[in-house]
Amino acid sequence: MISGAGRAVMPVEGNDLTDKLARASVLVVDDEPGMRNFLCKTLAPYCQVVEEADSVDAAEAAQGRRHFDVVILDNMMPGRNGIAWLADQRRQGKLTDTIMITAYADLDTAIEAMRAGAVDFVLKPFRSNQVLNAVRRCMEVAELRRENALLRHELRNVEQWRRRRELLGSSERIEAVRQTLARVARMPTPVVLLGEPGTGKEVAARHLHALSDRAARPFVPVNCAAVGQVGFEEDLFGAPEGAERGEGLLASAEGGTVFLDEVADLSATAQRAILRLLEGRADGGAMGEAPRDLRFVFASSKDLAAEVTAGRLREDLYFRINVVEIALPPLRQRGADSIVLAEMFAAELSAQLGLAPIELDAAARAAILRHRWPGNIRELRNFVERSLIFGRLSLETLGAVPRAEIEPLEVVERRHILAALEATAGNRTDAARRLGVSRKTIDRKMAAWGL
Repeated sequence: MISGAGRAVMPVEGNDLTDKLARASVLVVDDEPGMRNFLCKTLAPYCQVVEEADSVDAAEAAQGRRHFDVVILDNMMPGRNGIAWLADQRRQGKLTDTIMITAYADLDTAIEAMRAGAVDFVLKPFRSNQVLNAVRRCMEVAELRRENALLRHELRNVEQWRRRRELLGSSERIEAVRQTLARVARMPTPVVLLGEPGTGKEVAARHLHALSDRAARPFVPVNCAAVGQVGFEEDLFGAPEGAERGEGLLASAEGGTVFLDEVADLSATAQRAILRLLEGRADGGAMGEAPRDLRFVFASSKDLAAEVTAGRLREDLYFRINVVEIALPPLRQRGADSIVLAEMFAAELSAQLGLAPIELDAAARAAILRHRWPGNIRELRNFVERSLIFGRLSLETLGAVPRAEIEPLEVVERRHILAALEATAGNRTDAARRLGVSRKTIDRKMAAWGL
């Protein structure tokens, strides 16, 4: 794209400017004070951040302090010209969209700028709306590029059923989790979600993201245990210096939430880079990133303190992320939530697979409530999917129904209460507390039994 004084450019609509430029951070690099002043005054009313640099060395220092969405770069400057500096930036793997400005309107210069990595080329003299349009185009293209990267990532790594944003269930344990997530949702504080595999840690992270002021920005889930170390680092940060690379997932998540599942499985190099990002510093390595506006949510099915002791997790990273810790309860501790989830899976999967729905009758509900679900929600989903495929509830997979003699409820109740009193050395208050009933209930039962 080449914009010049001889090319008609339509003014940008006010709403379009507000939508496209309001989040833009722009760095103006030009050795002429008058040109820097004009560009900054043009951009400042529309963009979130506008900074200036009078040389490429000053520009590199500014990039070390923060991330910029767009660089407006003059070509003819003392020392290294803009094109040479831009080519060096691309060789180092720095991918900030760059608009080249120059007074020399020859085709060779334009081709050289594009080969160096410029995404737009504006000829002097130019009007303010040409600069605004060029920045707007950069933001639009960057947004499309990031959306495409995220969609590819989602299709490659995330099943549809895991992309929920709502924590279903009404048990006390899951309600406590919901309340804690709501309390921390609008804070930038890192959150650690702990729980057995299959307890819904990613769903909780998406729920947190949906409640936050970042809900309109990307949510990027990354399973640290599912990819190799090199593959993970390239996905997250981009390829190493000198390689042909695209933006990493961190760049795609700008302004949003990054969910790192099984954080204890991060490589040592990735742990160091994540720590530096959490501390607001640019990473100086080959996969270096300028500080970004990101909210991190971490998850693990392992004891992180034990992982630190074993030397698999950095102690400084552990203390940096372990600010708010939320435990996801296993399904066996959530009571009737297992029925709610089973009904949801039955409805969703029957529609998704084009299979006839199944009804959870009384026997099925009892079997679901009786089963301990060692694989948690993931196991429950698999049970429902298998039942849909075979057209019947495969209750036999949940274990045999106990064959003990069925006793009257009053007999079972009496035996259980007396066992509780024996275990508490006759302390009725303690027995009532452990049974989840009132002391008056125990007294009344004992009087009825003549004890």
